[in-house]
Amino acid sequence: MKASDWQQIDTVLLDMDGTLLDLHFDNYFWLQHLPQRYAEHHGLSTEAALTELNKSFTSLRGTLNWYCLDYWSELTGLDIIAMKRDLQHKIGFRPHVEDFLALLRQHSKRIVIATNAHRAGLALKLEQTGLDQLVDRIISSHDYREPKESQAFWQHLQREEPFDRERTLLIDDSQAVLESAARWGIRYLLTIYHPDSQQAPNRDSRFPGIDHFNELDIG
Repeated sequence: MKASDWQQIDTVLLDMDGTLLDLHFDNYFWLQHLPQRYAEHHGLSTEAALTELNKSFTSLRGTLNWYCLDYWSELTGLDIIAMKRDLQHKIGFRPHVEDFLALLRQHSKRIVIATNAHRAGLALKLEQTGLDQLVDRIISSHDYREPKESQAFWQHLQREEPFDRERTLLIDDSQAVLESAARWGIRYLLTIYHPDSQQAPNRDSRFPGIDHFNELDIG
């Protein structure tokens, strides 16, 4: 994005996990911690537990249940929220996020977090980071019972948080969400190449992107 583009943007929609917050917390929880605890609870090997969980990961991806902690608690027989709280210390910002949000405010942009995170998990992250104090509003897809991958999510969002599609930027690490937003007509779309600090960047995207927010010239 060029500095001149920012003059055309009034609203900045931001994903949370993998965009503002380090996705390492979520990846570690779902791919390592949960399979270990699930294996212990059901008397399985960790490999067998992960294989079994992967079936649900694959079938549910992109649906609201994929993001619903209550659903996963029922499916696994484990208290997912309590398990996440045990690892709450791993929740943290990606580099330069706080400075970026401060710059957006200085330039009078409307800052709205649009996340697929379940409200219970969201509460843990806000408690750990104070992120809600740095933005104008946070909306969870669970409020609408539609994931961001669905066109219905954007319909609900536009009714509740009116924005000009031609003057709105969405930053998100999910390619499926960016595709959905593109279909809805949001003009400015940007992806995150390095959502998990413990993994290599992935630049396989049809959307322009950044590794970190200090690459953006707001002007």
